[in-house]
Amino acid sequence: MDEVDTTLSRVRGRVTSRDGTPIAYERYGDGPPVVLVSGTLCTAASERPLAGFLAGRFSVVAYDRRGRGGSGDTGPYAVEREIEDLAAVVGEAGAGAALHGTGTGGALALAAVAAGLSTGPVSVYEPPYSAEAAVPHGRAAALLGRGQRGAALDLFLAESAVPVAWPGREELASTLAYDHAVLGDGTVPERRLAGVHARVLVVDGGASPVWARRAARALTAVLPRARHRTLTGQTHEVAPHVLAPVLEDFLTDDRETSGAA
Repeated sequence: MDEVDTTLSRVRGRVTSRDGTPIAYERYGDGPPVVLVSGTLCTAASERPLAGFLAGRFSVVAYDRRGRGGSGDTGPYAVEREIEDLAAVVGEAGAGAALHGTGTGGALALAAVAAGLSTGPVSVYEPPYSAEAAVPHGRAAALLGRGQRGAALDLFLAESAVPVAWPGREELASTLAYDHAVLGDGTVPERRLAGVHARVLVVDGGASPVWARRAARALTAVLPRARHRTLTGQTHEVAPHVLAPVLEDFLTDDRETSGAA
């Protein structure tokens, strides 16, 4: 049963994934459904600022990915299980729900659609692919295997050029291995994504590293119905009030175009 938090105007609930894992979610607003898929070391709570900006036009559902927040973590892990989790959330959000994924959440959203998940339009912000070479994850995986979550987190932050560790993120460090699995070898999965026929918006920040912007353009090139947008002055830590109107324009345009067809 849903729990309504009138202070933050959100509805909390849980949905059961195919393997029985409970997946916690938060819902905001009323309108066409949009599901937010969070990135590395993030939870539904991380998506609240963006959800707040979108809730005036959409019914926004943010969820705790497997192993995070209020969601379960039934083993063994497989990317297919995360896709099933997302499918369960989309089913709860409503038919034709759009997807927006940030960072690795964008890679997961695209993987789910490529695997056959039926959704509306999809937007992604800087999925951390490499346009040039495979990215090794062996050192972080080894640290996690030895139970050294703090060291694995430090390595991730150093390799990602993140200036400071976010409070409370060490408890999520074990999910770094999950995100590594979602990304595979780190390169844009051209053959798999060539079968994605949903409309896709790929967004990057104008102040992000060159490799991130190259990856965004490479990703756009392999998706059959994609367009690209750069947000001037933004980094990977994109400002929600800057991103939200771009997503709103894309989603509204897509629905109006689809309805007129």
